[in-house]
Amino acid sequence: MRAPLLSACCVLLLLASSSLAAPKEAPARASSEARTVTVILQTDVGEIELVLDAARAPLTVKNFLHSVDAGLFTGGVFHRTVTPGNQPDKAVKIEVIQGGIAPGKTAAQLAPIALERTKDTGLKHLDGTVSMARDTPDSARSDFFICVGDQPALDFGGQRNPDGQGFAAFGRVVRGMDVVRAIQQAPAEGQRLTPPIQILRATRKG
Repeated sequence: MRAPLLSACCVLLLLASSSLAAPKEAPARASSEARTVTVILQTDVGEIELVLDAARAPLTVKNFLHSVDAGLFTGGVFHRTVTPGNQPDKAVKIEVIQGGIAPGKTAAQLAPIALERTKDTGLKHLDGTVSMARDTPDSARSDFFICVGDQPALDFGGQRNPDGQGFAAFGRVVRGMDVVRAIQQAPAEGQRLTPPIQILRATRKG
């Protein structure tokens, strides 16, 4: 009679351990998929609130948050506006504003990061998307831009950049697109804002 009793006990123990282990995996996945971070950019013409997608663009968000948490955006500027009328040499036109950290704090920025392509993240350059400026792939550091209107030419396979790799979208504006549009229409010499729009500070919300 002892053998059947031991077998039954083993089965019960296995069932109990599996029922305890199963719920641990599902919440972890759900938490990762839902992970976002909210950042407030305070400029001298108003606030811009960003929600960053740390689940789908983790490297890019981590890099941006380094600049936020280290105070590198305090004293930074929006220095560039791209409008339909100030890019005569470009066959594929876009509309964005571009900003970056304080000029005197560049030594504290991180090394260039790997390009998180839109074909991999699933994020697109839509109205209000925030994305990283770059030259070659894997060269982005701290400059970023915000789309004014949908900009599919900036996605992977888009024709704005000759290499076709697109740019790393990593979040979106959820409040303050009126401020973004005001910055885009501010006085400029070519694409250079004159004077630049000051970024007073960048902070996490909550």
